[in-house]
Amino acid sequence: MDAITIIGAWVAAGLTLCIFSFLYKDNPFFKFGEHIYIGVSLGYGLSLLIFSSLIPVWYVPLFKERQLVLIIPTILGLLLLTRFSPKYSWLSKISFAFIMGFGAGTSIPRTISSYLLQQTQATVRPLVTKGAEGLDWSAAAIFNDISIFLIAIGVLMVLIYFFFSIEHKGPIRVASKIGIVFLMISFGASFGYTAMARMSLLYGRCKKLYIYSSADYYYATYIILAIIVISVVLFEVFKKRLPSPEKAAQ
Repeated sequence: MDAITIIGAWVAAGLTLCIFSFLYKDNPFFKFGEHIYIGVSLGYGLSLLIFSSLIPVWYVPLFKERQLVLIIPTILGLLLLTRFSPKYSWLSKISFAFIMGFGAGTSIPRTISSYLLQQTQATVRPLVTKGAEGLDWSAAAIFNDISIFLIAIGVLMVLIYFFFSIEHKGPIRVASKIGIVFLMISFGASFGYTAMARMSLLYGRCKKLYIYSSADYYYATYIILAIIVISVVLFEVFKKRLPSPEKAAQ
């Protein structure tokens, strides 16, 4: 195995264990890993912005291909910098107005089409599946019909729950309670999906740590873990022996 791969494994294991050290409490190793993560993310994002957006989309077309129409967005972008000047900060409102208007005009139609119209379309589908010879009684068709029926009932009950123009009593109260059940199921499914996604990330990091603990990587995980544990213990011991700021001031 080449040296670059081994060095990368040691760096990955070290930074992962530095972040995991926060499970004990806040410590210098966690701060080091946190600062490295933020710095690398910021540097990567900045380089991506420069070499993937500014140079090919703005610099090359404007200064090399002479597309003078780009002067307008350039001026609008420069006006944003006037926010740092109390005297001329009002000029940035021109750029913000253009950004908000353009963003609303492009995002609102997509949002309505993606979330409102498509979900409305999903709730007005036929409740039963028909085949070439009539109703389809296969297991897949029955399961699909039950799913469509539950979606339609759930949407209706949730809409009734959020309908506050009439008092929720009698059948309306029962329907709103059923709507709450559907909402709780939806929230629980969303939370479970998020939790499982985080667990998959945790499993991936733990699997990498297990791989890096082998002899092929010179027991990187074990050695770095021992260094962090010993260092944290020594840090806590010496920290307790040092006088408090109040005693030092006296």
